[in-house]
Amino acid sequence: MNSLPGRAALQLCRRTAASGMRVLPGSLGHPAAFPAADRACLQAVRVCHSGTSRKGSVSTKKRGYDITRNPHLNKGMAFTLEERLQLGIHGLLPPCFLSQDVQVLRVMKSYETRVNPLDKYILLMTLQDRNEKLFYRLLTSDIEEFMPIVYTPTVGLACQQYGLAFRRPRGLFITIHDRGHIATMLNSWPEDDIKAIVVTDGERILGLGDLGSYGMGIPVGKLALYTACGGVRPTQCLPVLLDVGTDNQALLNDPLYIGLKHNRVRGKEYDELIDEFMQAVTDKYGMNCLIQFEDFANSNAFRILNKYRNRYCTFNDDIQGTASVAVAGILAALKITKNTLLDHTVVFQGAGEAALGIAHLLMMAMAKEGVSREEAAKRIWMVDSKGLIVKGRGNLNHEKEEFAHEHPHLKTLEEVVHTIKPTAIIGVAAIGGAFTEKIIKDMASFNERPIIFALSNPTSKAECTAEQCYTLTEGRGIFASGSPFNKVTLADGRTFYPGQGNNAYVFPGVALGVIACGVRHISDDIFLTTAEAIADMVTEEHLAEGRLYPPLNTIREVSFKIAVKIVNYAYKHNIASLYPEPKDKEAFVLSHIYSPDYDSFVLDTYSWPQEAMTVQDV
Repeated sequence: MNSLPGRAALQLCRRTAASGMRVLPGSLGHPAAFPAADRACLQAVRVCHSGTSRKGSVSTKKRGYDITRNPHLNKGMAFTLEERLQLGIHGLLPPCFLSQDVQVLRVMKSYETRVNPLDKYILLMTLQDRNEKLFYRLLTSDIEEFMPIVYTPTVGLACQQYGLAFRRPRGLFITIHDRGHIATMLNSWPEDDIKAIVVTDGERILGLGDLGSYGMGIPVGKLALYTACGGVRPTQCLPVLLDVGTDNQALLNDPLYIGLKHNRVRGKEYDELIDEFMQAVTDKYGMNCLIQFEDFANSNAFRILNKYRNRYCTFNDDIQGTASVAVAGILAALKITKNTLLDHTVVFQGAGEAALGIAHLLMMAMAKEGVSREEAAKRIWMVDSKGLIVKGRGNLNHEKEEFAHEHPHLKTLEEVVHTIKPTAIIGVAAIGGAFTEKIIKDMASFNERPIIFALSNPTSKAECTAEQCYTLTEGRGIFASGSPFNKVTLADGRTFYPGQGNNAYVFPGVALGVIACGVRHISDDIFLTTAEAIADMVTEEHLAEGRLYPPLNTIREVSFKIAVKIVNYAYKHNIASLYPEPKDKEAFVLSHIYSPDYDSFVLDTYSWPQEAMTVQDV
């Protein structure tokens, strides 16, 4: 499936740029123009899910200029002369014929000239608008390089600048003023076979807060990873932003803001908009259409999830996806600590949707080890903006009350860690630097191998850096983060590769599995199954390097294995809707995976026997 040598193209591009070598389109088409080692790099660029090239001939009624302006069809200079003549585009392209490999190199060369991550983001999004297959070929050639650009942390910056970076429509904007007409609005989208929707209202974008309509960057980036990491076909994906206004005064005062310029509409009108949206989507695309809620504020996230989870095929990635990847990290950490989940006490910095989601999934995992839900909850403590959550503290909502224990109230996280002496601390409150030097050193004094997860995004909101964790714990800390950190080398020469607890380990594989077998309702059991699957893929070699997750460059194999596990689970528990049940689950899932290989547009031409083609004359 995935091949690490896809990186060779990027390395080749860097070498040619550093040496000042002039790379001409004509010479790129001829591998002999490169040294032997670089010719090997060129051959290594071909990377796709199946590991083999899947060429097919497709038919389109579009002709001429429309072909070159359609990102689903456009191949740029990879169109053959025969295709150019038949499609009526000969003369619209330079007289040059390039392979997709060479096109990847050309884009990478341009990419390497950009220093600013936002400029790199705009370059990639422009490529997606122009040539979809090339965009995904590029992403899958080195997912570790490009994921931080198309998603966290760069997508946060892109959302903040979305009004200026906006080039052309890449999703559906539905506003509060469109109530009663959402079904009509869905008809504006050019694709009818939609299998996956990511929707946000922009109120809690990453750790950046209310960005209103600028939040569209999140569904766009998320669905790009559905395809790049999971293989979900891009034409089956729809990004949606529900614009109900914004409470961000800076945006309201900005004359260049591209969203509704009024405060957020809440209450009955808001709920009616969500209701209508869910109904319109399933009426048009079917009950099997996956709807992922993303970056909704705490006040709405749990409420919406609980309202719809047993009625539609839906999940909330901030709650359930984050929970799954965090629990996967904890399960992998048990291979280092050599004990069970029941031996651990966890303190959360934050008590919002991410913290509560992780806590609930941890309780499910503990229950599988033989304790009641109540006993499991006793091992979990939470700290919010008002301090430790304890019984008798006022203004606790229903979700937080479950984790309120009999204990004197403590105001700060430092006090909590010093008093409770947890084995694991998990930060999900988007408070940069919350894990202070004292907290980290205290964790190291209580535990031989302290578990320290700084999961907040983007990087500026991380509770601590990998270097701080490894240095202050003298290399004993078991670390994971939400955003990527570079490797850390300690004074004694030991090198650690921080595990990135990225939700991208979870949602692409879950989506692929759910779509493949038509799961109607996504239970938390699916996310626990996913967490266990990810932890099982972490080897002793990974753990020795400090990794709690499989290397990011294997994420497509991870997604594939998760999808197969979900399909097996779905048929075993009778929650699949696609029958008959496939015998070969792996082949079944593989048949649903998108290939970034170019299709052939050459017409199917043939001849009849000569006598059958005799022209009748008078």
